[in-house]
Amino acid sequence: MRKPLCTLVLALLMSPLAAVASYLDHELAGEFTDRMVKTHGFERAEIEKLLAQAERKQSILDAISRPAERTLEWKDYRKIFIQESRISQGVEFWNTHRDTLKRAQQQYGVPPQVIAAIIGVETRYGRHMGSYRVVDALATLGFDYPRRGKFFSKQLEEFLLMTREQGLDPLAMTGSYAGAMGFGQFIPSSYRSFAVDFDGDGVADIVNNPVDAIGSVANYIAKHDWRPNAPVALSAFVAKNHDAQVFDEGLKPKYTVAELKSKGVGAYADLDGKAKASAIRFIGDSGEEYWLGMHNFYVITRYNHSSMYAMAVYQLSQLIEQRYGQ
Repeated sequence: MRKPLCTLVLALLMSPLAAVASYLDHELAGEFTDRMVKTHGFERAEIEKLLAQAERKQSILDAISRPAERTLEWKDYRKIFIQESRISQGVEFWNTHRDTLKRAQQQYGVPPQVIAAIIGVETRYGRHMGSYRVVDALATLGFDYPRRGKFFSKQLEEFLLMTREQGLDPLAMTGSYAGAMGFGQFIPSSYRSFAVDFDGDGVADIVNNPVDAIGSVANYIAKHDWRPNAPVALSAFVAKNHDAQVFDEGLKPKYTVAELKSKGVGAYADLDGKAKASAIRFIGDSGEEYWLGMHNFYVITRYNHSSMYAMAVYQLSQLIEQRYGQ
């Protein structure tokens, strides 16, 4: 007698061949292992042991499918990051690390309040750095998230290079669901490219050492062409017949201030007409609000490619600076 189709499907799903017992058995694992061995000189047994211990996390796949930057309007997103507690904690962070922040500004040109605000938005000044094992996050997204699998597989590669260079245990490192680590939430490629040993102890540790974290965030922003003493964002107005298309031109400034004004979008403050800016439109508590994002605003978006993220950092930095000066 032939078995019912549902019984056959259930048997197949329960068979050893149907379920991936570990990432060592994943169809993409062999290619990844070969690359680490041939390109970077890892021992095959070392990579296989690591992949055998990496775990698939459905919660990671769920989280990356609904990031706040894509699911919230500015009026709701702002409330997450612009809070009295985060402002006061930012002032406390500045007071605690005053000398380090001052030295970072002198060396990299990035203001203390901007460095503090980035760390504040990312991890509440080191209070919430993420609890996922980085190897689980990057294996899950690298092997089981086809939409960005190539990117996260590369980050897993960078992570193993980073832990080897830093003498760290890859199974002990924790971070966000996307594999970002430390006070400033650097992904592995950013860790390798921008983390600095800012206290001179021979190790660039952005996970346990706030001094290195401050220097590393400042270095990251500086390397993306921060311009000292230049504006970040300015409140703007629109004419009735403004060209709405300018709000859909992306994060990178495309038009000059004069060109935007000719299209019906202008700042309330006096600006150099030749300076470039992006036109930004948010849904705030009182309806639509308009901004001009200047070059330094775009630099902040290199940290997280979201205009709402950059605005949260900017506004938090202003509030921290105001409170710090009182």
